[in-house]
Amino acid sequence: MSTSTTASVSTHILDTSIGRPAEGVAVQLSARAGRDAQWQTLGGSATDADGRCKDLPALPEGITHVRLDFAVEAYFEKKQADAQQDAPANRDSGAVFFPEVAITFAVKPGEHYHVPLLLNPFGYSVYRGS
Repeated sequence: MSTSTTASVSTHILDTSIGRPAEGVAVQLSARAGRDAQWQTLGGSATDADGRCKDLPALPEGITHVRLDFAVEAYFEKKQADAQQDAPANRDSGAVFFPEVAITFAVKPGEHYHVPLLLNPFGYSVYRGS
């Protein structure tokens, strides 16, 4: 696969509520060739101890749009369970506000796209990194 005809994608997650990487978050990569094309699931991975997905699948030729789906609900549920052991008083009902985060972006052949997710229980931010 030539890097001049395909784009590549990487990501990582930082939990800004604790200033640490978010480990164990499932990430699914989907792509489509054109705005009106159907999404194709290419595969997925999970974040490691550094919050990174190092083994996302390669993009096929002709891809113009990519979607990263982050399944953050299980991560936050585990975090809440761990926190309740230390401090039983919880400031909300325990429901996860953002159970998943989907980021869609356009790509061009030959470019690398690093898309970090800055995450906390009540908000998130994303940007094109390097």
